[in-house]
Amino acid sequence: MNTIRKFILLPVALNLFDAVINKTTSATTGNNLSGEMKTFYSDYLIDMAEPLLVHDQFGQKHPIPKNGGKTIEFRKYDPLPKATTALTEGVTPEGQKLNMGVITATVAQYGGFIELSDMLLLSAIDNNLVQATKLLGSQAGRTLDTITREVLNGGTNVQYAEGQVDSRANLCGGSTTDSQNHYLTVDAVRRAVRYLKVMNAPKINGYYAGIIHPDCSYDLMSDPKWVNVKTYSDPDGIYEGEIGRIEGVRFVETSEAKVFTHAGKDYETGTTSSGTVTPKASARDVYSTLILGADAYGVTEITGGGLQHIVKQACTEGISCTCSLDSVISQERSCIHDMSVKKCHTSVFAHGGTDKRNVILIYELLHTCLYVLFACHEFNLIIRYF
Repeated sequence: MNTIRKFILLPVALNLFDAVINKTTSATTGNNLSGEMKTFYSDYLIDMAEPLLVHDQFGQKHPIPKNGGKTIEFRKYDPLPKATTALTEGVTPEGQKLNMGVITATVAQYGGFIELSDMLLLSAIDNNLVQATKLLGSQAGRTLDTITREVLNGGTNVQYAEGQVDSRANLCGGSTTDSQNHYLTVDAVRRAVRYLKVMNAPKINGYYAGIIHPDCSYDLMSDPKWVNVKTYSDPDGIYEGEIGRIEGVRFVETSEAKVFTHAGKDYETGTTSSGTVTPKASARDVYSTLILGADAYGVTEITGGGLQHIVKQACTEGISCTCSLDSVISQERSCIHDMSVKKCHTSVFAHGGTDKRNVILIYELLHTCLYVLFACHEFNLIIRYF
């Protein structure tokens, strides 16, 4: 049976219901919901850009036993001279004298401290405990790398450029005459290698090791003799930060290489008189490149007391409670064989314009393990402010 229903249509004024509309964009007095629409906050934090820390990796590791004091002693015997005189039958030769040198290093503590309140840990969007740990770890790594770097650069076995000058202050760059510039060249590296060979500095797996700044490696990498690290046949033996090798030196690159601010001369900003340009002193930064032989330096720490991360829980008394994090390091560095270190200094001038290449300073060291090269650098596309 069909049912017939009657409908009555009534006109309705819809604007009777639009007095209050609760929208996500409501931000008027008494109807503010904007706080509910919190801007999306990504919990993916971008880590700080960290330099490659490479200065420690070539040193001898000699930890001090626990409860064995704070000082370690390295002993080195001088080699005996060649016995070129034939022995006489029936005659006992004279005895030979031993001579020993001693190098000592005392462990020092370095550390950092961050204090976090319980309210911060409970209410903050970021996990500040984790982030504080990362920052302390970064600080510890850069601190140790810098301490080692300063010890290595304190040696006296230095070569300035290709030997044209005898001091860091006399290194020049920016001249239109190439012979007046002291740029980092492959020949400068070759000279440093020759010095280490003459001093019988032992190699590390068949090569010397070089620690170089990115501004200094620029010119070396453009040389046809440069061998890129990607072409090595043994990728497992690559050093941390290694970029390639040339003239018997395997180079590792780090922005933490030593820089001597405004230590070199600059022709471009010099004064001109009667057609002769006098370079401006203290105008270019000097960069240090280290070339190392085996066992050039030592690194020590107390066993069980190296890098430590300490977290102290929040207090249980008082109104304001805090949680603290400590980063403590007990380590020391010492240059064992300064002869095995050769230092090369380079300088960079923050300026655009004419073509400026690396200025090299290489000065003589008294020992064989470390060689330091110094050079001045300036590039058209690299602008640095100091």
